[in-house]
Amino acid sequence: MSSTESHAEPTAQAPSPSETATDSLRLVLERFEGPLDLLMHLIRVNEIAIAEIPIVEICRQYDEHLQLMQELNLEVAGDYLVMAATLAHIKSRMLLPAPPAGPGAMEEDPRADLVRQLLEHQRVRAAAELLRARDEAEADRFYRGHGGEDPLAPYSGERMLEVSLFDLLSAYKRLVESLGSPARLEVGNDEVSVAEKIAWILERLQRTTHARFEDLLLELKTRKERIAAFLALLELMRLRLIRASQRRHSGAITLSYAGSGETGAGADGGTGGE
Repeated sequence: MSSTESHAEPTAQAPSPSETATDSLRLVLERFEGPLDLLMHLIRVNEIAIAEIPIVEICRQYDEHLQLMQELNLEVAGDYLVMAATLAHIKSRMLLPAPPAGPGAMEEDPRADLVRQLLEHQRVRAAAELLRARDEAEADRFYRGHGGEDPLAPYSGERMLEVSLFDLLSAYKRLVESLGSPARLEVGNDEVSVAEKIAWILERLQRTTHARFEDLLLELKTRKERIAAFLALLELMRLRLIRASQRRHSGAITLSYAGSGETGAGADGGTGGE
């Protein structure tokens, strides 16, 4: 899968030119992009088994992502807060001495119910991915000929990975941490418009076809601009005007203009890691 086109995406109200990064459109996550998806993302990037979740570390990372989502003006649904409370409860149970089990009884793992939920969620997502792969295979069978040499033929054996909202959040988080907090002085109090960043990103990708996610945000000098650009990216992906893909999980994210007919497979930015 080469893009976020078939993935559940954030929804948003259309931005107006007067909206700013601090008082901009609020993006609401769709139900399939929920707290269990965030946990599965953290499990995948940490390369751990679902049944062996290091609850203290996962709880810390979950809280960090939750804070980042709130900072970026993403509408955090109640389900996310319920999961945060659930993780905190499990963590407290694992840190405190367990009550003695009765004769012949096995001590229950406090993570057991969460593990069951995650395994069931994984099965549902796997089934959805299988159905989507079949749809794509059928579409390929009836793909119209381009009348000439296929420009993506050298990359036909490579499989581009779908980029989720949480992949983008993690990449943004790594970028912000690499810059350091007060390392770059922000001068002035200029308002930053999300609508302006939407136009800027579209012009940039129409001109260059592809760009690395990190390189694009590093062109911006202030935190307000980077937040506005991130929100603009999410809105453009929701509108299917741009695509985001990567060659491997946690690898560099490549953005491409959806109107160009490219898939991002040949982008220079998609070959490296982060």
